[in-house]
Amino acid sequence: MSTEAINSAFAPLNDTVKAIYLCVDDLKVAASILYNAYVDDPLFIDIFQAEKEGYESRLRSAIREELNAFWVAEQPMIGLFDEDRLIAVACLTAPDAAFGAGRYWHWRLRMLLTAGLFGTKQMLEKEEKVRALVPADNFHMLSFIAVHPDYQHHGLGHILLGAIDSVIEEDEKSEGVSVFVTIEKHRSFFNDDNYKVVGQLSLSHVKGNVMYRAK
Repeated sequence: MSTEAINSAFAPLNDTVKAIYLCVDDLKVAASILYNAYVDDPLFIDIFQAEKEGYESRLRSAIREELNAFWVAEQPMIGLFDEDRLIAVACLTAPDAAFGAGRYWHWRLRMLLTAGLFGTKQMLEKEEKVRALVPADNFHMLSFIAVHPDYQHHGLGHILLGAIDSVIEEDEKSEGVSVFVTIEKHRSFFNDDNYKVVGQLSLSHVKGNVMYRAK
């Protein structure tokens, strides 16, 4: 576990819950938390073709490759820890165009081998379409956010948003943070932290809202 804590204005649920940057040893547990959160997400069901055999394997592989790419590119990955247990995760893309459509070639190759051509193309297309709708040039993108099933409905999601806000505030280059939302209750969740809808987006068969929180 990383020892670098994230400064934030929120108070944790208790003295044992802290926001800390993930380290490489945390990625396996983070992947499991994210898989459980996104296995029923309409966008991922569509992108990774849930109607075809092997959907769960493709999604697990895609999440694993995304986390590895985040780690290699030194992108911000935030974890909430209850003492030593990872209980919530958020992954951000920093305002650096080199980690958008220009992802490393080895990430693309590994994603093609694990998630397939369609899924890989859709993941990249989603990022570019979201970027086109955000009214800023330099901003973070929230790619993943999830809370462990055992810890849901206790306000941890809002604590995680507070940690994200702190990361944005501390990055002088960033003008804010965006997220693509396909589920209505998630829109309300982000709206509580002053994210505003800046556009609607259709990706394959899924419609959603691009939301943005200015610094």
